Amino acid sequence: MADPTSTKPYLLRALYEWCVDNSFTPYVSVMVDLRTRVPMEYVRDGEIVLNIGPLAASRLVIGDEIIECSARFSGITRELSIPVSTVSSIYARENGQGMSFEPERNVGPAESGDHGSATEPSPEPPGPVRPAGKPTLRRIK
Repeated sequence: MADPTSTKPYLLRALYEWCVDNSFTPYVSVMVDLRTRVPMEYVRDGEIVLNIGPLAASRLVIGDEIIECSARFSGITRELSIPVSTVSSIYARENGQGMSFEPERNVGPAESGDHGSATEPSPEPPGPVRPAGKPTLRRIK
């Protein structure tokens, strides 16, 4: 019997829909690795937080393995590709309700293109590596 598929993409889609249905702004926190295509100038400590709401992200597709969309950063449209495995949380900006996930560190060679580096990719993600354990998500009530 084959292993069941991950529940994570299903939970991401459900929480995204819940946020939108309740007029909340869905945010995702992403641990950036070599497979993550985001504007690297906005990555802090190996992590980026993105507004993926309908007004901020266009052509959003939350697939089973990749989240793809386009979004504007400082007026410039950028194409984003985020492995589902790198999402550490999804939450509503307005009330902090959401879900966090165990970090999955599957850093490997970049699957498509590079991040502007002329050298061979490093096996470590950019910025300091977070300690093992649960990511923190502050709830504001």
